[in-house]
Amino acid sequence: MATIIVQPGGPRAGRQRVNLTAIAHNRLMLLLILFMGITAIVICRLIWVGIFAHGASGDDALAAFVPARADIVDRNGVPLARTMDAYSVAVRPSKLIGDPAELARKLHQIFPEEPEAAFYKKLTGRGWAYLRRRALPEEVAAVNALGEIGIEFPREKERLYPQRTLAAHILGFAPNSEGVGGMGVEAAFNDRLTKQADRSKPFAMSIDSRVQGALESELYAQLVQTKAKGAGGIIMDANTGEIIAMASIPVFDPNKLQNYAGKRCSESPLCNHMVQARYELGSAFKPLSIAAAMDAGVVTSMSKRYDATAPLAVAGFRIRDDHSLGRWINVPEILVHSSNIGTARIADEMGAAPLQKMFRSLDFDQRAPIEFNERAKGIWPSSWGRITSMTTAYGHGIAVTPLHLAAAYAALVNGGIWRPATIRKLDANQVPEGRRVFSAATSARMRQLLRMIVSAGTGRSADAKGFRVGGKTGSAEKPQEGRYNKTSLVTTFASAFPMDSPRYVVLVTMDEATGQYGLRTAAWTAAPVVKRVIERTGPMLGVMPDERRDVDISDLMPLLHGDKEKE
Repeated sequence: MATIIVQPGGPRAGRQRVNLTAIAHNRLMLLLILFMGITAIVICRLIWVGIFAHGASGDDALAAFVPARADIVDRNGVPLARTMDAYSVAVRPSKLIGDPAELARKLHQIFPEEPEAAFYKKLTGRGWAYLRRRALPEEVAAVNALGEIGIEFPREKERLYPQRTLAAHILGFAPNSEGVGGMGVEAAFNDRLTKQADRSKPFAMSIDSRVQGALESELYAQLVQTKAKGAGGIIMDANTGEIIAMASIPVFDPNKLQNYAGKRCSESPLCNHMVQARYELGSAFKPLSIAAAMDAGVVTSMSKRYDATAPLAVAGFRIRDDHSLGRWINVPEILVHSSNIGTARIADEMGAAPLQKMFRSLDFDQRAPIEFNERAKGIWPSSWGRITSMTTAYGHGIAVTPLHLAAAYAALVNGGIWRPATIRKLDANQVPEGRRVFSAATSARMRQLLRMIVSAGTGRSADAKGFRVGGKTGSAEKPQEGRYNKTSLVTTFASAFPMDSPRYVVLVTMDEATGQYGLRTAAWTAAPVVKRVIERTGPMLGVMPDERRDVDISDLMPLLHGDKEKE
């Protein structure tokens, strides 16, 4: 029997194992370093190509990584305007292999709105030409399937509006991603949208796209139902001036500007009537005039009475009430029954100076108070005689934009502070200080009176239950050829809610609408839209209906007498 003895490895064998491990580790590290180096080279090359391929340097080099024009979003970050790589279809006639006539016929089948002859002209031309800008992916695929090597598909930066017609008048348009904006936010904030330092950050508007959609929907439905010529509306934060929604019907699609070329503003869907059209807004002026009389010390008591027994004859004119009460009436009755005679008598007692001061403090003699480039200036009376003071007090003989009136109503109900409207989303520290137009006491009284008009007067059809709506109707004949056309009305309802602590102003204007049973006044055409808009948008804006709360008008109700007729 033999015994085999195995001697364990000594120190030399241990060192060999350590050396092999170290060598393997070093090789792995070397491979890793080589891999990282190659990756870095590739990345640097890609950056070089992306930045310097076209000779860019310095700031221009950095611009390659930011969009050519900043996105525009609503107050909640919903994109409303974006710069994207869009598909185009182009042709090089010299490289065509197919029959141009047959190719034109097939292209017309893919793009039926473009005439076959127009395609044929481009296909047989002398130089490179676009066949289609902003083509859809499925359209590009269909053209590519034709197998024509002379047709190319360049990708270009395009300004696109993904929500199509939504808020089109607010957004405006830009012809392309690098062009100058044509109207709206695109024009007013063109520098902000194109400045390199700001392009990477979206521009946040004040509007809420959900509220905007609801406003446009209700306005369009009313326009169709009443066979109106046009419609418009504004929802405004009463305490900051921010525009939450603004609509002008008819609308337009900023993606298809070629459809609206060559028309004047008054005839074009591109016209934003809320800031560009001036109207005599009628009885919606009455609360403003009476508030001015309160601050001027002319109206010292709600029970003070004025003679409305008969039409008021002044300088060859006769001022009448649409629904004459035929008796002396007090201030709440003047507003609840919308008395021209009563308002004119108050203005006559007050005189022109306080009325003019109030109108000027509301910017009625200036352009519409918002950042847009396209905005109209109010039409100011050329002279202020006695009759002018009396008629302007109830909204005739002076014309402003609906936005002028919305900003005025914000001051009327928010404690008396006027602030310009803005389309920018504001932080708490960005809200302008504003200027005082009405005293706080007068504003508090006007909140009562406006609530009374809706609960017991001409504005009852705007009474959205639980939202404590207050407001005033206005029905004005449109001037035509030097006189007023009695068959052509602009009707307005200017309101705010909730009236016990106003947060939002809601204004609706209808142009030549005909309500139920042929009734055309604001109570039948504009006020119902306000009710539906508030019912839909109130919860979106954080205002929930509460029928247990309301404005205390118990001291004013005993002053009302007679019938509560609609304007």
